[in-house]
Amino acid sequence: MLWLGGETVRHCGDFRDLVPAIQAMNRDGTDLVERLLLSQPLKEGGQNASGQNDWLMLPAWQFGRCFGIKIANVFPGNAARNLASVQGAYLLFDGETGETLCGMDGAMLTLRKTAANSAAAADWLARKDASVLCMVGAGALAPHLVEAHCSIRPIRKVLWWNRSQAPLDHAIELSRALLPDVEFIAADDLAQAVAEADVISCATMATDPLIEGAWLKQGAHLDLVGGYRPDMREADDECIRRAARRYVDARFTTIEIAGDLTRPIASGVLEESAIIDLQQVARGEKPKRLFDDEITWFKSGGGGHEDLATAWAVYQAYKAENG
Repeated sequence: MLWLGGETVRHCGDFRDLVPAIQAMNRDGTDLVERLLLSQPLKEGGQNASGQNDWLMLPAWQFGRCFGIKIANVFPGNAARNLASVQGAYLLFDGETGETLCGMDGAMLTLRKTAANSAAAADWLARKDASVLCMVGAGALAPHLVEAHCSIRPIRKVLWWNRSQAPLDHAIELSRALLPDVEFIAADDLAQAVAEADVISCATMATDPLIEGAWLKQGAHLDLVGGYRPDMREADDECIRRAARRYVDARFTTIEIAGDLTRPIASGVLEESAIIDLQQVARGEKPKRLFDDEITWFKSGGGGHEDLATAWAVYQAYKAENG
């Protein structure tokens, strides 16, 4: 079986291909898509602050074209072992014959997919002239998010904030080598960095909001990526109140799952009927950004359809390059 390792997935996962692939998947849809999350509660004093390890299975199928499944293992305690917290694999199959086309490194596929998904949303929701990005968090995903946002907007400055200095310095070093024309600044004051930014991308494991709506300037786009459970939250209620519209990538991975939605819905701050998903945007059923001075709010939850779009694009790029 053909196996595409992490570096190959990254090389073939160019954001110039992945962003339109995810946008097209939102327009065309999938015939079947599911999500299963299993968790392993840890005893008190376990190896991560969240108190659990997670195992996600994300299958998706486009009849007659392709189908696949991602198995993603989220072990936050891996940081103490100098290992990536997200592990896993992806299997891609031919939609006509059922043959196995290839396997891929699931961790790298997840990083490229997640970043491309945020960029796909920002391509529809951020100002066209957005030039300042505030990156919140310095985990493995953060440099990919910076690269992805820079691929779809004329970003010239990145204000980067993280609680710990060493991971921040490492992330900036990686991104500076990849994007030499972009200015990178380690931000000491999160509020000030958010207030200056045209795009704010937040990828953390926060359980209490880090981003306050009062900090957002007119015209800002807020990209919330990190929280994937009800006990996680990255932005406060005021961010929702100030947004002209509230968007999610997929309803089935966000509305009843992510704390940035479950909590404000439960408290009455946000009406579920007011939420717009990217399929509605892709099909022209709901609007993109309408005015330069409005604030846009986006919550990414992922989904097997996005992984399938990414895996298919990576596989096609690999075939084109290797024959």
